[in-house]
Amino acid sequence: MSRPLPRLVEAEAFADVPAERLLAVLEAVTMVLTLPHRAAERVDALVVPTGQGEDWRLTDAIRAWETGPALRHLLVANTDSAERTYRPLTLDRLRGLGLRRTGGVVLQAEPVTGTGRQATWIAEQVRALGVGSVALVVSPYHLVRVYLTVLRACDDAGLRIPMVPLPVAVAPDAPVPETGAAGYDLVAGEVSRLLRYPGQGWIATPERLRDYLRWLWSEHRPLLTGA
Repeated sequence: MSRPLPRLVEAEAFADVPAERLLAVLEAVTMVLTLPHRAAERVDALVVPTGQGEDWRLTDAIRAWETGPALRHLLVANTDSAERTYRPLTLDRLRGLGLRRTGGVVLQAEPVTGTGRQATWIAEQVRALGVGSVALVVSPYHLVRVYLTVLRACDDAGLRIPMVPLPVAVAPDAPVPETGAAGYDLVAGEVSRLLRYPGQGWIATPERLRDYLRWLWSEHRPLLTGA
């Protein structure tokens, strides 16, 4: 990509988008966000892509990590050091947010630009650590794009593992520290990316997502349902 898309997008930007493309985005949002969130209690690893000064991603993940002794790994991806709210990603910082169990915690040491590079690092850790399943801990407005980006990175790396969403518990009108915009305000920018990025190779296409969800439900129903 030559430059990042804006985070705040007006509704008029979608006036000429074909209905089938908007429906494909709605399909992805619906099917990803309605995967059973309680399945996160049965995965190998929690994965947190940080960014936008949203410490609530970390505090929610740490809370789940500390109360889930069966979890083997907590993988935390770094973000862009150019962000105004950027702070180095360290164990001391996580301890300040409630981390006590440090065994199994893996931090991406160097800052990275973009969700795609975070996803590449996540896929590398999944392979290196032999992770069998993950839950993605992300703010709701950003979660579907993260899911599709990690899915694309794993596919490109020849990996296929169960992934479930674990939306952060944050009010949709809470101001995001980096921009001051609320989750409501950021949805259009995410839709803009969901429309554009499949063709640029950054996220899974609708066809890849359907194939993956078919595999996930047929091969890993007990993980999803707890049955």
